[in-house]
Amino acid sequence: MPLDQLLRGVWRLWRWLLPAVLLGWGLGAALVLGWPRAYVAAAVVAPAETSGIAVSTLISANSLAPGNLLDTRPGGNFAIYLAALRSPEASAMLLRETRLAEAMAEARAGSPLAPLRAALELDRAPDADDAQRWLERSLSVTQSLASVTWTLELAHARRALALELLARLHDFAEQRVREDLLALLRRRVATLEARLAQERDIYLRTPLFELLAQHQRALLVIGADSVVAARLVSGPAVEMRPSLPNRPLLLAMLAVAVPMAVAFLGACLVLLRGPSPARRPRAGRG
Repeated sequence: MPLDQLLRGVWRLWRWLLPAVLLGWGLGAALVLGWPRAYVAAAVVAPAETSGIAVSTLISANSLAPGNLLDTRPGGNFAIYLAALRSPEASAMLLRETRLAEAMAEARAGSPLAPLRAALELDRAPDADDAQRWLERSLSVTQSLASVTWTLELAHARRALALELLARLHDFAEQRVREDLLALLRRRVATLEARLAQERDIYLRTPLFELLAQHQRALLVIGADSVVAARLVSGPAVEMRPSLPNRPLLLAMLAVAVPMAVAFLGACLVLLRGPSPARRPRAGRG
C-alpha cells in the first residue's frame, strides 16, 4: 500500500483514534499517580585509596613513592566495600537490626495482589531471599564522571527508614573491611611470632623481624584510622519530599508514547483492511 494511501486511511480513523489516545493516556496517568512513592536517601563516598596517606597505602612499603598519591581505580578495600553493600550478610543484617521486614510485610499486605496471594495460600513472612532481592533492586551505586566519588542511593516508602537503612549499610560495609583486615593481620602476626620463637638462624630472624614490624605497623594504622575503605564526602541524607517515581517525566513520556502507539495500531488496522475501493462519481442531474 502506498504511503499516501496509508496516511489517508489513518486520517479517516481519527474519530476512533482520538478517544483511544485520551483513554490510554488517562489510564497511564491514573497508574502513575496511584503508584506508591518512595523517598531517596543518598550519600557520596570516595575511596580511601585516593589519598597517599590512606590505610591501604600506609601499610605498604612504597606508600610515599612518587606517582602513588592519586589512584582513580575503584580497587582494593573500596572494591570490597562496594561488594559488601549488596552481600547476603548485609541483607541479613538489615532484617535483624532494622524494621525492614515489618515494612516489607506492610507493603505486601497493601498491594493489589494481596487478596490473590491469600486465596492461593501464598502469603508468607518476608525472608532473607526477599530482603536480598529488595536490596539489589533498591540500592544504586553510581560513579561520578567528574571526580573520584561514588553516589549511594536507597529508595524506600518510609523517609526515616530509608535514611537508617543507608547509614546501616555504610557502617556494615566499612566494618566488614576493617574486620577482614584485622583478622588477616592478627593471623600473620601470630604466625610470625611463632616462627621467630623457633628460629635460631640470625640471617633468617632479621627479615622475619622486618616483616613482623611491617604487620604491627599495619595493625597500629588500622586501629588509629576510622576510615579504611570509603570516606564519607556527603551524607547520608534523605530528601524532604518523595521523588520516585518521577511523575512529571512519566506523564510527559506518556503524552508522546500513547499517540505513537495508537497511530501504529491504526496503521496496522488500515493495512489489515486493505485499500479502500475507489468511490465512483455521482451522476449529475439531466
